[in-house]
Amino acid sequence: MAKCPYCDFNSHVVSKIDQQRWKRAYLSELHRTAEQTSGRFLTSIYFGGGTPSLMHPDVVASVIEATSELWPFSNDVEITLEANPTSADTSFFRGYRDAGVNRLSLGIQALNDKDLRALGRMHDVREARTALEMATNRFSHVSFDLIYARQDQSLTQWKRELGEALSMPSDHLSLYQLTIEKDTAFGTRFANGKLLGLPDEDLSADMFYLTQDMCTSAGMPAYETSNHATKGNRSRHNLIYWRGGDYAGIGPGAHGRLTIGGTRYATTTPLAPEVWLRSVEDTGNGEMNRKALTGLEIAGEYLMMGLRLSEGISMHRLGKWMDTETLSDKIASLEEIGVIQQEDNKLRLTDRGKPLLNAVLRELLP
Repeated sequence: MAKCPYCDFNSHVVSKIDQQRWKRAYLSELHRTAEQTSGRFLTSIYFGGGTPSLMHPDVVASVIEATSELWPFSNDVEITLEANPTSADTSFFRGYRDAGVNRLSLGIQALNDKDLRALGRMHDVREARTALEMATNRFSHVSFDLIYARQDQSLTQWKRELGEALSMPSDHLSLYQLTIEKDTAFGTRFANGKLLGLPDEDLSADMFYLTQDMCTSAGMPAYETSNHATKGNRSRHNLIYWRGGDYAGIGPGAHGRLTIGGTRYATTTPLAPEVWLRSVEDTGNGEMNRKALTGLEIAGEYLMMGLRLSEGISMHRLGKWMDTETLSDKIASLEEIGVIQQEDNKLRLTDRGKPLLNAVLRELLP
């Protein structure tokens, strides 16, 4: 296992995993969380972050089985697992399906071997295509990720690659512009002036608009800044994040948002896997912190996440947490320059405003 140079997710390189120890810890945390959230319906499960496909199918099955006993499932519960297109990951696909996973998300990231090597990926294009074919034969829904605006990538090259991606079998695409994060290998190289060939802002914007146009024409329009789906195949789990719903974060580095007794809490867990495991084993609690959020903090998160969605946010709902009149002048100014629009009590970004999301948020966030 290796860590990709662009990745700031909570991933760690290890040589051996004690699957049974992890299973006991996950089941313990599920029971602890269920005691605090009785009476809820569960609509989705997401095995994500790092490389969850290193988890043995028996552990995945145990987690899903325990979850189904602790909460009533919705009729169409979505159970997603992230995987990489390597032989180590694909060997478990049948087991994951039999365990109850019905949606697979593949981290393909690029469709040429040169860029895959530059991104530190452990697979090549041939393996990616094989993995995608295997996934579509085993799971009801399949998504895959690509990164664009890569080093030395031209608009023509991205157009060709995206066209190839849209011809491949999947009902959902996550298409991310390469961002350089601090505390990553790419971040260090960039700070030292050694990460060359990155696109300028104009080319990045052209790539973004090309992505929107091509995906829409192919019947896979964007429903979120970076996510595209055919009709009826949006990621229901991720929509919970973007719409400001409740979710329990279980595992090292997991974040959660839970409303208990009328108060919305933000929960965090230790980043280091061994620290999280020991915390669960020694104290029966894997949480590192639980913070009660203020109305303004909830409003800020709702703005930051909800404006990523094509559907936008409800001003009425935003008004539950803050005085929206304080935003009226800012909204009017942003409407005047054509980057947001307000209609039927909804606030959303315009097509012109979508690539300017961060600038809009800087104006609106309390």
